[in-house]
Formats: sequence, C-alpha cells, structure tokens
Amino acid sequence: MPDLPPGHPDFLAAYAEAAGSIKPARVRPGSGSLALAVEGYLKSDVFLVGLAEGTRAVRRRMLDDIRERYGHGRVLDLRTKHIEADLSRFTGHARNNHLKAWRGFGKWLAETYKIADPTTGAKKAHVAQSEGHPPWSEDEIEAFRAHWPINTSERLAFELIFWTGARISDVVRLGPGNVDHAGWLVFRQQKTGGEVAIPFDRALPDFAETMSDDLALLHAALEARESRHMTWITTAHSRSRSVKAAGQWLAAKARAAGVHGRSAHGLRKSRARALAEAGGTSAQIGAWTGHESLSEIERYIRNFSKRRVLSSTKNEQKVPTSAAKVPNQPKKTGESNA
Repeated sequence: MPDLPPGHPDFLAAYAEAAGSIKPARVRPGSGSLALAVEGYLKSDVFLVGLAEGTRAVRRRMLDDIRERYGHGRVLDLRTKHIEADLSRFTGHARNNHLKAWRGFGKWLAETYKIADPTTGAKKAHVAQSEGHPPWSEDEIEAFRAHWPINTSERLAFELIFWTGARISDVVRLGPGNVDHAGWLVFRQQKTGGEVAIPFDRALPDFAETMSDDLALLHAALEARESRHMTWITTAHSRSRSVKAAGQWLAAKARAAGVHGRSAHGLRKSRARALAEAGGTSAQIGAWTGHESLSEIERYIRNFSKRRVLSSTKNEQKVPTSAAKVPNQPKKTGESNA
C-alpha cells in the first residue's frame, strides 16, 4: 500500500484494487452434505468408467449446478419432492436430460449412503415423438456424389459416414489404424462403449453383396486423398475435425450440393435402411450400426422399402456386379477427352 493518508484518493484506489484480488477461502463441504456427495460421485467408477466421455461432460455441468444450488443440504434429507422442484425449472427434453443426471446420481446415493433412491418417483416430461434427423433419399445421395468429386475431402467424409453408418462422434476418429489384419474396420463407440466391426477390406456378407458399389466408392475416395493422416476426415490443414465442426461442415457441403435439411446422422439412418432393404435382420443391422436396442433399430428402419425387400431374390443378389463407377474422377495429366 502507498505511504499516504487513508483518505487519500491514491490510497483508496490501491486498497480497492488489493481487496478485489483477494479470493474468499473455499469452504470444505460438511460431512453428509450433497456437495460432498457430488464430489464423491464425480470421482467414482460409476461415473468415470460407467459413462461415455461425452455423457460425462454433459452430466458434470448438471451436477456442478446441483452442487452450487443445493450443496449445503444433507443427503439424508433429500426427497423426491426436492428433485421435482429442481426439475420444474425445465420442460421437455431439457427436463428429461436433467432427470437422467439426477437418476444416475440418485442410484449412486442409494448404494453409497444406504438410503432409498430419492429419484424413484420423479416423473419424465411428456415429449411428442419425433422422427429426428431424416434419412437421405437415393436422389439426394446421388446429388451429393455428382457435386463433390471423388478426390475431395467432402466426398471422402460422405462415403465414410454412409458406408459405416457410424455416429459422427465415431467417424471423426477413424483412420488406417482402425483396420485390422482380417480387413474389418473396428472401433469402440464413444456413446455406448460397445465395439463395432464393419466389413472394409474383405468379402461382404451375403445379404450385403448388393452394396459392394458403395464400398468401392469409399476405397476410391481414400485412394484419391492427397494427404496421409492418422484420421481420414481432416481439415484443409490436415488436422482432425472436431465432432461439432464436422457435423456442421458436412451439412453446409450438402446444401452446396442442393441437398437441404440433411445431416451426417441422416446418413446413418440411410445405411440402416439400406441394410434392411437388402434383407438384413435386426441382429445384422445392429451389429453393423452398433445399435443394441431392438426398438431403436426398428425406429431407424421404420420407413424402409418393403417392396424392395420382397422383390429381392437370392439369385438376383448373386448376379455379379460390374465395377463401381466413380463419377467426377479427376483426369490424369495428358489424358484426352476421347
């Protein structure tokens, strides 16, 4: 502090600055408090191992809010009415997402503190059923392919997402290291932690033989890429794309091709639909897309073409197909138009 009278303007300014830099000491949560319980839950295997990385990030923000608002309360006093009061701040999907965070926390509280689960009676909000991201039609798929040449990063991303039917959170992490010695494209899903193995450099299963052209186009796009990187989907500076940026980027590239209102997740649905139309069973479709719930698979393929399934015969599927045409293939130097 300056050696000046306490009433001097410079002294007062220095005092105010010094006082503003002092942070209040953090009070240690009391024993049995919700704040201490949240800390314990965030460090538990149930949270750190049992939940996917993306889910943990979302839940952590919600739990931090619970700790900030109600941390002084005691675990033993927590009742369903308190959780309902907290959830009343939200509606629709937001309420249900916060309820999921409470339920995960409540189950851990019940096991750790030997109490009844306080979330048992909490009710979900009624949300109208939605079809979500619409699948791409065959015309929209062809429009994208016609617009973006095979040697572009846009086309590579499209073919990779369409062939694998994987979530964008998984696709951005895929690269040569995910292909095993048997020709399977293998990865562990970010959302569920389940492992998926998709035919990549091997014979296709019988029911999927009619989709060999799609696989050929993916390999053509991979061969045409200019740079080599640990992941296949990269930026112009050869860096891996983030999940959020990749989804927005592909939607913008679709609009540039005249395909509006379509997303990467819509391509995931298109692959599930194509597998259904090829005659794949629910188990085969789930193995390919990584879905573990039969109801979720049925929701994805709800509008598939039943006529196409009934029109397909084993003999038709066994007819050899010609090599896949690769539209917009860049010409080699010196190649004529003839």
